[in-house]
Amino acid sequence: MHNPSDPATDRRRLRRAFAVALSFALLLWLIKLAEFLGGFDFSHFGIYPRQLNGLFGILTAPFIHGSFTHLFANTAPTIVIGTMLLYGYPLSARVLLAIVYIGGGVAVWLFAREAYHIGASGIAFGMLFFVFTIGALRWDRRAIALSLVVFLLYGGMIWGVLPSTPDVSFESHMSGALIGIVLAFMLRHRDPEPPRKQYSWEREEEDDDYEWPSGL
Repeated sequence: MHNPSDPATDRRRLRRAFAVALSFALLLWLIKLAEFLGGFDFSHFGIYPRQLNGLFGILTAPFIHGSFTHLFANTAPTIVIGTMLLYGYPLSARVLLAIVYIGGGVAVWLFAREAYHIGASGIAFGMLFFVFTIGALRWDRRAIALSLVVFLLYGGMIWGVLPSTPDVSFESHMSGALIGIVLAFMLRHRDPEPPRKQYSWEREEEDDDYEWPSGL
């Protein structure tokens, strides 16, 4: 049985989280390359709000990107934030990703502007705001560290929830962010806190406080 506080186990968890996040990013690139090399246009697989033929896009939109620039902008956040999420909150990640994927798409279909909405940025925003929020709620060492890393690298993304340019789906960003915040509150106790490291000086204090049996 693996000890969760063992550094080797911890490194394996981090490598596994990175591998999963990287695999998802590579899948996005493979789909974009297939579209480009085949001369296709996959944008019609996006979500088109309040149209029945746009419902299918809830399942496909996160895998479609309008350009390589669009895909490149989503790649690094998907890998980095995805790794932090899967490493720090593996149990919560399953729930979060499923709800952001489906729930975020449903929210876009119900409330967004009439246009095709595509891209994985809604999922990235859901992960981003989840890691931000749960770090403030749990306040254990690992949660704080993960929240700070994500904030320092991608804190500027938070402005993406506001309307900017017409070709950016801020509705996807906002729905992902709101779901991430709500689920951070709901799932804050789902993953156990990491074992607290005991320092040598603490062990020495425990030895000093120990009452040795008489006669020894």
